[in-house]
Amino acid sequence: MPRMFGTDGVRGLANRDLTAQLALDLGDAAVRVLGDDEGHESSRRRALIGRDTRVSGDFLSHALAAGMSAGGFDVIDAGIIPTPGVAFLTSVLNVEMGAVISASHNPMPDNGIKFFARGGFKLPDTKEDEIEAVLGQDWERPTGAGVGRISHDTTTATNLYIDHLVAAIAPRAPNSR
Repeated sequence: MPRMFGTDGVRGLANRDLTAQLALDLGDAAVRVLGDDEGHESSRRRALIGRDTRVSGDFLSHALAAGMSAGGFDVIDAGIIPTPGVAFLTSVLNVEMGAVISASHNPMPDNGIKFFARGGFKLPDTKEDEIEAVLGQDWERPTGAGVGRISHDTTTATNLYIDHLVAAIAPRAPNSR
């Protein structure tokens, strides 16, 4: 069986290869592999999701968020933001993982899901293989207060990323060398 994850995540024709069910299952599997109990300030574990402007991004991001929240993660939906923005926000918001729904340069009917580890780093192949290995397996899911919430905070996410970009290109003061 060929590997599900390619160079940049899972990609395919939206709603044929990359379905809402697959996105839900990927979110469910990702929380089990990437969710750790260390490094977060509260007992609630968190993930971040961003997407590009493709029409299919709406249903895929909702399904991915549902899978993550069903696995006990609070999910921050950052809305439409570029892939580097998701990586940056994953690093500064102290979340266990990030995910972007995008197929970058691929044709519009396609889409993809790419995960980021804590700190905003691309996943090593071994972690992607672990996600694929637990995909669809039964497990003891949280119930009641253990399930996660989904928040939509596009303004804060966008402003944090814009501030980061401006700071990166702002001229330095003459004495700051």
